[in-house]
Amino acid sequence: MASLHLICVGKLKDKSLENIEHDYLKRIKNPELKIHEVKAKAENKDLEAKEILKKINSISTNSFIVVLTEFGTEYGSPQFSKWLYTNLENGKDIALVICGAEGPGDELLHASHAKLSLSQLTYPHKLARVLLIEQLYRAKTIHEGHPYHN
Repeated sequence: MASLHLICVGKLKDKSLENIEHDYLKRIKNPELKIHEVKAKAENKDLEAKEILKKINSISTNSFIVVLTEFGTEYGSPQFSKWLYTNLENGKDIALVICGAEGPGDELLHASHAKLSLSQLTYPHKLARVLLIEQLYRAKTIHEGHPYHN
């Protein structure tokens, strides 16, 4: 199975959220979720996009790039699980990207293979990060038939 990566602009600096994130990361195995942080580029989303793509290319040259954006596709949890595991089983590494405050730069949008939305609501980056990680764990439990989702 392919590998799963989360590329985030900025660091998670809130201890409470770090503890929640760590708890879910312990549970996400096979594939393990690897988190990569990219430094924010002070409101320059095009420069940030270049750094994100550089990071993705350093991880894998065979990545299925998924950008989180308010204009992305929304899924319910069972549909997201099916979508995620279908893509993982296709053999490409999945790189999920949470961009900085300015959103994704054009180069990143053009390089992406899919766009995903967590909700029509707007979340702070650090909260979106934890929400996405929880949904990745939920997708895993749905895929495995574990009762967590019920």
